[in-house]
Amino acid sequence: MSDPPTSSKSVTETVNGSHRFVIQGYSLAKGMGIGKHIASENFTVGGYQWAIYFYPDGKNPEDNSTYVSVFIALASEGTDVRALFELTLVDQSGKGKHKVHSHFDRSLESGPYTLKYRGSMWGYKRFFRRAMLETSDYLKDDCLKINCTVGVVVSAIDCSRLHSIQVPESDIGARFGTLLETMEGSDVVFSVAGENFNAHKLVLAARSTVFRSELFGKQEADEKEIIVTDIEPKVFKAMLHFIYRDALNEEELVASTSSCESSSVFDTLTAKLLAAADKYELGRLRRVCESHLCTYISVGSVARTLALADRYQATELKAVCLRFAAENLAAVMKSDGFEYLKENCPALQSELLRTVAGCEDDSNSGGGKSQSVWAQLSDGGDSSGRRMRQRT
Repeated sequence: MSDPPTSSKSVTETVNGSHRFVIQGYSLAKGMGIGKHIASENFTVGGYQWAIYFYPDGKNPEDNSTYVSVFIALASEGTDVRALFELTLVDQSGKGKHKVHSHFDRSLESGPYTLKYRGSMWGYKRFFRRAMLETSDYLKDDCLKINCTVGVVVSAIDCSRLHSIQVPESDIGARFGTLLETMEGSDVVFSVAGENFNAHKLVLAARSTVFRSELFGKQEADEKEIIVTDIEPKVFKAMLHFIYRDALNEEELVASTSSCESSSVFDTLTAKLLAAADKYELGRLRRVCESHLCTYISVGSVARTLALADRYQATELKAVCLRFAAENLAAVMKSDGFEYLKENCPALQSELLRTVAGCEDDSNSGGGKSQSVWAQLSDGGDSSGRRMRQRT
């Protein structure tokens, strides 16, 4: 027996920070002496203090004040501090031609620069030739601007996997479902075709504005029993299950829908739940029903499903049905469902015509055949050429 394998990961990166140093009165700083500098305020990056040193007469005596020098100094206690640096002399003409010296975004053969102790510096003794600087766009109104970026190198062990904490899946639906099953604290009873269903007013009101109005209206607030006449008991039970658990019994839906013929789509549990969702303004339940019914759309069922979607404001399902029917119009027109649609939902024919027109606009081929089918539909004929009597 052996211990399971372990792993760890070291991550090395930079902690970056920037500082702008404005040197006003450059001409007055000249002549202060070689090796003497003007210092910026200290600024903090990566837990260390830093400062910018500007040498108007240069740092190196051998250059005889020919160049200005610029350095970045470690201004706090530290040992072997590794860092990347960038110094930018700002072009004040607006042309964006800044003078940049940078360690960032390029390969360093020897790695980052190491500052051994407080006062250690990195920079350039010959940062810029002074005579050229004084006639350049970098100097404006006797002012220089220097931007400095410091990236302190830090290493750490990535312990996100080693110390991860698993968050359990939400069980709020199961908790509320148990509340429904045990009927603990229930304060209202629904009588549905002789069957009683206990529930909790606050839960129903939180899920449905219709229930809220019904249960907490002025007249109904004290009622303990409510009679429901337009929903079957099994449908009401399934609706309560969804209200409490935010989910439906998928097996019941599949069994109800897959066993039905196209002529009885209105009789499926899903269709009846769609009607209940419309009545009680349960938007999510409506969308769940739409999604389930969408998977069973066929040439034989699409017409009645379209009528169902239109009746209960199932806009997503209706759009899918219209598109499917338009793309398969010749076959759909031969179905019994299409006869039902013409007899019971004549207004939907106009919508179907507009969808057919949209499909034809999307396609550059096959227009002749689609046009003949469209003409049959708009003229009131069926797919075999028989004229259909217009409804008046």
